[in-house]
Amino acid sequence: MVTAVSARRVLYPGSFDPIHNGHLDVIEQATELFGEVVVAVMHNHEKSSGLFPVERRLELARGAVAHLAGVTVEAHTGLAVQAASRTDADFIVKGLRTAADFESEQQMAHNNHAVTGIRTVYLPCRPETGFISSRFVREIANYGEDVGHLVPQPIADALRAVFADEPS
Repeated sequence: MVTAVSARRVLYPGSFDPIHNGHLDVIEQATELFGEVVVAVMHNHEKSSGLFPVERRLELARGAVAHLAGVTVEAHTGLAVQAASRTDADFIVKGLRTAADFESEQQMAHNNHAVTGIRTVYLPCRPETGFISSRFVREIANYGEDVGHLVPQPIADALRAVFADEPS
């Protein structure tokens, strides 16, 4: 087992709409490596809130990480680097699924470092979770298919409830 690097705090930003098993994989890896992870549910007050309102995303994410020591879930607005500064994070953590993820995340990481000096650490997703995205989870659930293998069961139940009365 790997020991945490001098009890550093890292920020894992995202919309988490909804949080899924790929996100949990990255959170678990970050917890193992760094000890303390702040999951930042990012939102923009000027844009639509997404499928789940921010408060519901917070509730679902907190339930999904309840078994992990050292993980907190908070809502943040603005830039991820601003959230990192507000939470006193030493690094931003991002999960990588594909080469395309690397291309976009690398550009963002360079900008974040140029603006604030905070570095981004990439964690590769495990192969069994690397294909999962919130967008696909929402779409699959919208068409009435089971997503219980992609998300924790309470989130699958929440998705089923959202789409139960909507035509596909």
